[in-house]
Amino acid sequence: MKVIDVSKIVLAVLLFVSAQSFGQTAVEISKKSIEMMDVGDSEMEFTLHIRDANGNDRVRKITMANKKFGKVNKILITFVSPPDVKGTALLSYDYDDKENDMWVYMPALKKVRRIVSSEKGKSFMGSEFTNADMATPNDADFKYSTLGTEDYQGKNCWKIEVIPNNKEVEKSCGYSKKISYIEKNTHLCHKNEFYDTKGNLHRVQTNTDYRKQSNGKYFCFNMKMSNVQNKRVTEMVVDKIQLGSNLSENAFAPAAMEK
Repeated sequence: MKVIDVSKIVLAVLLFVSAQSFGQTAVEISKKSIEMMDVGDSEMEFTLHIRDANGNDRVRKITMANKKFGKVNKILITFVSPPDVKGTALLSYDYDDKENDMWVYMPALKKVRRIVSSEKGKSFMGSEFTNADMATPNDADFKYSTLGTEDYQGKNCWKIEVIPNNKEVEKSCGYSKKISYIEKNTHLCHKNEFYDTKGNLHRVQTNTDYRKQSNGKYFCFNMKMSNVQNKRVTEMVVDKIQLGSNLSENAFAPAAMEK
């Protein structure tokens, strides 16, 4: 009579389940991370530091309003100083099931212009952040997988790899691969590594100074994007945050950017 090794059967089942749920788990981790940091409708004030390879610092003051109307999340970013960029604005409509819409208003041109897909992966107002970084990505446009775990600054993190589904998405988001370091205990993302179209490390984003808000969500008050190729660094510091917004939907219309 043949003896069945139960331990081998259990191990095989566990490996099968793990293999079947591996990609799904990566998506769930990523979604949970976004949910933990999504404070919802809000208005904020930022200071943007744009530093070149020599450490020269250009300072920008910006405001951001974020509000959801129906299933569309609308984000309006406006530069308030210095005078040469005052009035410049970026508007984004984030959808769950299709590509985001984006517009930019440049005071010098006195007109609103739609940002096409090929421009979304380009620099946001001369910084190391891109236009695409200012919006929430559509999960359906990417493949997610878990690369294991790694300690980052004393925090045990999942390493989540995010790869665009095709070349069009790659061009739109501005990277061929992203690796996120998401803390296991909190689901907070502490670092993102962005790779260029040749597979080389291009930019590294570090997120620090997370603060718990009254609605139970966590918000990052310091985001730093370091370009490892040109040695430029952009630091975004939150000066003020207000949960909720009294702005009407008309305030998030492309035509309103000219006012």
